[in-house]
Amino acid sequence: MITRAILRDETVPARAPWSAVVHAGEQLEIIDLHGNQAVDCLLYSAADHTDRYSAQATVTAQRNIFLTTGSILLTDNGTRLMTVVADEVGNHDTVAGACSQESNTLHYGHHTRHQHACVENFLAEGMKWGLGKRGLVSNINWFMNVPVEPDGTLGIVDGLSAPGKKITLRADIDTLVLISNCPQINNPCNGFDPTPVRMVVTR
Repeated sequence: MITRAILRDETVPARAPWSAVVHAGEQLEIIDLHGNQAVDCLLYSAADHTDRYSAQATVTAQRNIFLTTGSILLTDNGTRLMTVVADEVGNHDTVAGACSQESNTLHYGHHTRHQHACVENFLAEGMKWGLGKRGLVSNINWFMNVPVEPDGTLGIVDGLSAPGKKITLRADIDTLVLISNCPQINNPCNGFDPTPVRMVVTR
């Protein structure tokens, strides 16, 4: 049995951001501590932040809009950023995007305009790495259940995860990982009650 050294083991509070560079060969475990918590994620080459995760390239290459074990997370240039090496849930979203104060207002009413959202988390955390609004692209939503209806519309429904379930990503190159532990309270993606998640980096 191979023993992996723990390099980082951090709990991300509900509604909070997190980031780290995960070096090639290292693994990142994202653990849904309480269940039914969406974790929004952006990935960048640590050496060149313009070479970043592309939902379009990833979906096209694997011919599937959902991510699970074996999914390779690609950039527009075809760079392999990370690979899903283990998945205890089996279905993760690539198309629903990140909530923002603007989208909250559009979907749920003007009274939600003040609510903190994932885009704000990404902007605040990205600033630490020199990233601005132009660096934000379509993101991954780990643990988020977004079925596609027969007419092509997307649903956001109760998640498939449960307390302690995790997904494990292996870095194929040095990869900057930006996380927003989703603050959304207006739809079921977090069970209407955002909770902490755990990030463990091993080598």
